[in-house]
Amino acid sequence: MRRVELEAVIPDTDAGTVFDNVVRFDRYPELAPHVESATVHATWPEKTGSSSWELHFRSGLLRWQEDDTFLREELRIEFEQSDGDFDSFSGAWELTQDGADCRLRFHADFDFGIVSLEGILDPIAERVIKETVAWAVSGMFTGVSFTGDLALAPAPQGAAAVD
Repeated sequence: MRRVELEAVIPDTDAGTVFDNVVRFDRYPELAPHVESATVHATWPEKTGSSSWELHFRSGLLRWQEDDTFLREELRIEFEQSDGDFDSFSGAWELTQDGADCRLRFHADFDFGIVSLEGILDPIAERVIKETVAWAVSGMFTGVSFTGDLALAPAPQGAAAVD
């Protein structure tokens, strides 16, 4: 099982506003170049939702459908694959208010279930997932800073912050 983690600070932004933007999965294809498509079947303000995803991965597409749980009072979004290319895939978005800033933490655990290829597939999938989340968040808000060794290329055309 591999874990992807990403932490960010979104300056001068209410955590509720961040939540309301993060759940807009339908916008991710315009924000993140790895996202071929994100189809939302049900979403917030429902307590549960579902979405289908296609990410550019190696020379093809990585596909899955996930069930989403929206816990706005807790500023948390949980997800778990219901069908797709992973053997297992689940995680959460967690938001906290830190003065005027919002702290965002994303984590996902995944396993392709192919032990002989995990040394090849897992690092690529980890990078693609992490970059996708970073592109989306930095496309939604200006001035986002990430912890760790994440370095994104210039924003793709059409991506615009929505503060």
